[in-house]
Amino acid sequence: MDQWKSLDGQVQELEMLVQMAEEDKDEASLIEARESAVALAGKIGELELKKMLGGEDDEKPAIMTIHPGAGGTESQDWARMLLRMYVSWFQKKGFKFEILDEQPAEDGGIKSATIEIQSEYAFGYLRSEIGVHRLVRISPFDANARRHTSFTAVYVYPEIEDVDFDIDEKDIKVDTFRAGGAGGQHINKTDSAVRMTHLPTGIVVSCQSERSQHKNRASAMKLLKARVWQKLKDEEDARRESKLASKLKIEWGSQIRNYVLQPYQMVKDARTDYESSDAYGVLDGNLDGFINAYLLAADAERKQT
Repeated sequence: MDQWKSLDGQVQELEMLVQMAEEDKDEASLIEARESAVALAGKIGELELKKMLGGEDDEKPAIMTIHPGAGGTESQDWARMLLRMYVSWFQKKGFKFEILDEQPAEDGGIKSATIEIQSEYAFGYLRSEIGVHRLVRISPFDANARRHTSFTAVYVYPEIEDVDFDIDEKDIKVDTFRAGGAGGQHINKTDSAVRMTHLPTGIVVSCQSERSQHKNRASAMKLLKARVWQKLKDEEDARRESKLASKLKIEWGSQIRNYVLQPYQMVKDARTDYESSDAYGVLDGNLDGFINAYLLAADAERKQT
């Protein structure tokens, strides 16, 4: 409300400035007013977006996981492309993030990835990305240059910090193993990577981003806590139309967004109908249009209910 009152006062001052400038035929003041109006419109837009990020967990940091669907190398490469897209978007937004776990696939792409986004309102923005993402392109892995369709699922969870919730240690199975991929001799020759299994729910998480097993254990516990808390929360609110941690069917007809690279270029959101012909720009992290369109639609739906 304080922000709204401040902006409302600035609008009234601007109206008075314009009125006086018109009466005095002061061109310089009108130019100044025009510049002020543009800046003020930007501030109002930011406040409008913040108002749409008013969900219970929207202001929290987030944990994102990416899992390819069936299809082997094709889907695994598509998962890698999505990981790159989100990393580019985080960098454009100035979000602080860390890839906690990335499992490379043998023939290219990734088997899975987990990213922690430690920025305010990260979950509010990224809940728009929960779902199955579908790619259509001429496969670079097909010697006959045929068109392929690939699916990858994206899950996002709010990071749980100060809540009256803890996990009993006897319910956790901890395994350590040697981290794979890049990282030098040290990271590959010590059991620094950590895998945790929550026995009551069957939820499994892993982390190998750090050389220290202690740090990986702490990150894995943070991720496990978020996943288990979300599952329990969903069970309490089972009638909710959209369950954040529900398993999605990674196949045709369940996608939230379609990315077409051939025979034409188009990215279209199946929920809002927002689209862009700059498919490669979207894959380079230009996601704001899709995210804002989703938030507007979700806010409108909330008002109707």
